[in-house]
Amino acid sequence: MSTTNMATSSNYWEDLRKQARQLENELDLKLVSFSKLCTSYSSSSSNWDQRKRDSRSTHESPFLRSDSGSTQDKMLLAMTTELEQLLVNLTSVNDKMAEYTNTPGVSSHNAALMHTLQRHRDILQDYTHEFHKTKSNFFSLREREDLLGSVHRDIESYKSSSGVNNRKTELLLKEHEHFRNSDRLIDNAISIAMATKENITFQRGMLKSIQTRVTTLANRFPAINSLIQRINLRKRRDSLILGGVIGVCTILLLLYTFH
Repeated sequence: MSTTNMATSSNYWEDLRKQARQLENELDLKLVSFSKLCTSYSSSSSNWDQRKRDSRSTHESPFLRSDSGSTQDKMLLAMTTELEQLLVNLTSVNDKMAEYTNTPGVSSHNAALMHTLQRHRDILQDYTHEFHKTKSNFFSLREREDLLGSVHRDIESYKSSSGVNNRKTELLLKEHEHFRNSDRLIDNAISIAMATKENITFQRGMLKSIQTRVTTLANRFPAINSLIQRINLRKRRDSLILGGVIGVCTILLLLYTFH
């Protein structure tokens, strides 16, 4: 391979890496925003139910939320589409990087390239898993909210049609509302715990990647590897000497004690 071709090939690889890092950064920010939007959607649904009940006593319009709910639905749909497109783009970039590693003439750097490619693939897999998990949790939560809202609307409809606001119905409504609030708090706590677990897992993967790179660097430079081995041998020797001294002192102390 000529010098010009090598330079062009190297620039192509660097461009692909830049595209991958840019898409990964965008995905990271979008996933955080998507998770917050899904959480706020549930909160706004609860606030709408409360405003709807208040409107019955203040004679306000019960359709004030329609624009807000529609706006949130549009935002969720747009963000979901954007995230799916970013994942498709990142997958395409990873495929191009994989094709590049199989190009004749780059076999001398194949180990380092494959390591970099695998790291980008792991990041893509993590982001894809997180996106599908957040989306699945949101749809499950929305189905639960719709079911509970349907029950509440049936109760309200029954009250309106019968025209009876007895004490028993009020107590049932309050108990139902307490149940919804407790369920929502539990869901929020679980979401926070799962997000923390995902972050810890991601950080552990990054630390493993750094450890692998350090090991690869040590194997690539024999002098550094030899220095590390000498340091380990010296530490082992010092440990043996210290252990021997402690053992001798212990024996002498026991002899002195019993004699």
